[in-house]
Amino acid sequence: MYKELIMPTEISIKDKKKLIKGTVLRAAIFARSKVIEVMTAESERFYLLYYKNSFIYGEKLEQIEKGSFIDKAFYEGIVNESPHPILSALIPNLTVTVPNKNKLFSQLQLHYSLQEVAYLATVLDSFFAKDQLIEILDKIFFHFRRSGKFLKAFQIMQILRDFAPALNSVKDRLDSHEFYSYHNFYDTSSLPSILKKDPLYVVLHCFKNRTNPEKRVLLEEILSQEESHVELLLVWLEKAQKDSIEKYTEMALRFISMEDWILTLALANLNPFCDLPETKSVMEKMIQKGNHKEAALYLFNFLSELPLDYEAILSSIWDYSESEFVIAHLDEFITLLKQLHSVEKTEQKIFQLSVKLLEKHDLKTVHEKLLPIQKLFPNVKVINKINEMAKLVEDPDRMMELGDCYAEFHQFDQAIDCFFWEMELQPQNPIPVQKISKMYQHKGMAKEAAVYQKICAQLKQNKEVG
Repeated sequence: MYKELIMPTEISIKDKKKLIKGTVLRAAIFARSKVIEVMTAESERFYLLYYKNSFIYGEKLEQIEKGSFIDKAFYEGIVNESPHPILSALIPNLTVTVPNKNKLFSQLQLHYSLQEVAYLATVLDSFFAKDQLIEILDKIFFHFRRSGKFLKAFQIMQILRDFAPALNSVKDRLDSHEFYSYHNFYDTSSLPSILKKDPLYVVLHCFKNRTNPEKRVLLEEILSQEESHVELLLVWLEKAQKDSIEKYTEMALRFISMEDWILTLALANLNPFCDLPETKSVMEKMIQKGNHKEAALYLFNFLSELPLDYEAILSSIWDYSESEFVIAHLDEFITLLKQLHSVEKTEQKIFQLSVKLLEKHDLKTVHEKLLPIQKLFPNVKVINKINEMAKLVEDPDRMMELGDCYAEFHQFDQAIDCFFWEMELQPQNPIPVQKISKMYQHKGMAKEAAVYQKICAQLKQNKEVG
C-alpha cells in the first residue's frame, strides 16, 4: 500500500566514459559497509559498495556468487527493499564515479588504515580474484610483522582467517608463538577493552551478533560515537521499541521528512499515530491541502487503532476521496466507516460509488461489493435500488424497468440492451424505441438517436392509424 507514497530512488553511475542511469532495488548495511543494488535501463544489475558512507567501487554482475560479501550482506545484514522511505538517505550522492580498478587499492591506502584496506579487500571479492585479494592481505601482514607491529599483523591474520578459513598457512601463522598473547587478549578481554585497540573487530563482531542484547547496545553506542546516524537508525528499527521513538525521531528528522519517518515506523510495525503525537498535525495539513488520497494511504493500516480525535480527518477522507480510489480500497474504507459516529452525504457518495462499480463489474458483483456497506447503512436508497436491480435481472418480463434503473446510474449501454430486449418482444411499442433514442442522446451519439427517433415517430403514427 505504501508503494503509492514512495518515489523510487534513481542513481547515475559514471563508469569510464559511460553514464549509466538506474533505479535502486535494495540496499544492505553490514557494520560500516553497505551494498546498493541498482537496476539499469537495460535491465542489468550494478552493485555499489560503500565504506563509512563513502563510495568504494562498483560493477555490473550477472549474478551474486554464493558466500561472497555481497551475498552475506543481503542475507545477514540489514536490508531495505525498494520502495522504502529511508533508501535515499542510505546513498550519500545520487551520482557516483567508478574508480580505476587497477589503481583502486593504492587509492584506498590514501584514505584508510592498512587494517581497513585489508578488510575492504575481503568486501571486494565479487570484483577481484580471491587469490589476488589474499596476496594483498599477505603483503599487509608481512609489512606489519617486519615492522614489529605484531598486534596489527595478528589483526590482519584474523581478517584473512575469516575470508579464507581453508588456508593452512593462516592457521600456522595464527598458531605461532609470537601471537600467543594476542589470542589470549581477544579470548579473555571484554569487548570495551578490545574496542580501544581494535574497533573494526568489535564493530563487526557486535553487528554479526546483534541479536544478543548486550552486543546490540554496544553496537548502538559505537555507531552513535561515530555519528553513523542512518546505520544506527536501521539497527534500532530491527527491534524498535515505543519507549525510544522520540529519541530516534529527532535523529531521523535530520535526513528524512516527518512523512517519510511515519512510513518508516509503520513498516517497522509501530503505530506512529498513537506513539508520536505530532503525526496528527501532519495528517491535518494533508487534509487542508486537499491531499485526501495521500492521507488515507498513510492511515489505512491503523484505522482500528487510531486515537478518537482522528474522526474529523477520517470523515474528510470519506467525503472527499474520489470514487475510483474508494473502490480500489473498498475494504479499507469499510473499516474507516466503522470508526465514524455520523456520516454525511451518504446517499450521494454511495451513488457515485455505484456508478463507478457498474462501469467495471456486472450487477451481481456490484451487489456483493456493496453488501458490507449496506450492513453499516441499511436504509440507503441507492443500495436498495441495486438490490432491486439484482432481482430484476432474473426476470425477463421486467427488462424495461431494469433499463430505467440502469439509466438512473448512467449506465446507458446496459440500459440500451434492456430496451432492445423489450423492443424485440414488443416490436410495435414506441416506448422502448423512444428510450433507446434518449440513451443515445445521453451518450452523445446524435446520429443514432435521430434514427431511433424516426422509428419511434413511425411506430406512433402506425398506432394512431390503427
